[in-house]
Amino acid sequence: MDSEMDKLKISTAQFENRSGDKEFNLSKIENLTRAAALEGSDAIAFHECSVTGYSFARHLTREELLTLAEFIPEGASIKRLTEIASENNIYVLAGLFEKDSENKIYKTYVCVGKNGLVAKFRKLHPFINPYLTPGDSYCIFDLNGWKCGILICYDNNIIENVRATTLLGANIIFMPHVTMCTPSTRPGAGFVDPGLWERREEDPTSLRLEFDGMKGRSWLMKWLPSRAYDNGIYVIFSNPIGMDDDQLKNGCSMIIDPFGDIIGECHNLGDDFASAVLTPEKLSQAGGYRYLQARRPDLYKDIIGQDHQPVQKVIWLKSDDSDKI
Repeated sequence: MDSEMDKLKISTAQFENRSGDKEFNLSKIENLTRAAALEGSDAIAFHECSVTGYSFARHLTREELLTLAEFIPEGASIKRLTEIASENNIYVLAGLFEKDSENKIYKTYVCVGKNGLVAKFRKLHPFINPYLTPGDSYCIFDLNGWKCGILICYDNNIIENVRATTLLGANIIFMPHVTMCTPSTRPGAGFVDPGLWERREEDPTSLRLEFDGMKGRSWLMKWLPSRAYDNGIYVIFSNPIGMDDDQLKNGCSMIIDPFGDIIGECHNLGDDFASAVLTPEKLSQAGGYRYLQARRPDLYKDIIGQDHQPVQKVIWLKSDDSDKI
């Protein structure tokens, strides 16, 4: 495995998107991609629904979602992402709403290279809008000799998805999110006052305390590094910063290695990207590699694979939206 793979430089980005404004969001993607390419990155990853915006979609009707969604790869956004990738000789990963020939709507994440679409993944556990259709398959694709997978936001909280993607061969899993700073039954969770974002230049400290505390990064550290460590993989986490509709997000886009260590993270209170060099040696040096070899599926294959009716309870939407999901 190691001898077949060269080092890979990956960037993960964060920016403040505008709801439904694809032209603006694609311009942000273009600018950050150009900057990452100038630093020698082979790929750059953006957040869930980075092309379209995310939280505002909870208010959309089916017809409005269909208007926002695009066919893939024929849609205009994929063509623009291909232009960006080609102009900068880099892979670009970004998210948007997709529709198919039967007018089914998906939350989709794509990898695009200079020759067009490389990979497409549909979110397995969508919940922002009742008209979204869950995806029904995992995604494995090649990136300069590395095997990559994609899991979108909530997909990563179901640990079987991460393990399954790893067992299918992924060395890297891209994990685009729109998360943190939302209410939960978890102690310390909750929204962050948008006023703090407006005053971020005058008072960055108060905003940092919220962003880095239990509403934000501290919660992320409870589980995200373990996904990398337990599976012996690289994790590319991307998340927006700033206002997403009426909800403030805290960024923290980061890259985690197979040891569970953060090797790159965005720290600016604004648009930013962070990069790291991925080395193949870590894939077999990390404990997760040994754990995968030591598995005893004879003990639990029938337990994990038993029939189960999924129940997904979403509690972070505001009360006036609860009857829509």
